[in-house]
Amino acid sequence: MNRDELKTLLQKPSITVSFTKKDGTERAMKCTRSMDVIPEEFHPKTQSEEVEENLDILKVFDLEVNGWRSFRVDSVKTVGYQD
Repeated sequence: MNRDELKTLLQKPSITVSFTKKDGTERAMKCTRSMDVIPEEFHPKTQSEEVEENLDILKVFDLEVNGWRSFRVDSVKTVGYQD
């Protein structure tokens, strides 16, 4: 799955992304990029926070820890979601 496909899926209220972390361990994260779901206090404050400079990394909101996290696009193993 490429970056654009992932970004499209992440507009859903919740998807689960499984990926390999830098340390080699596997992680499953319930996340989104939908501002309708992300609490307003966590919305980017300026345009510069919305700009993603490194195209290898995707920033997402982790719904289980209520915080922004990121992962390498090429480390994604599976993506799950329910319509």
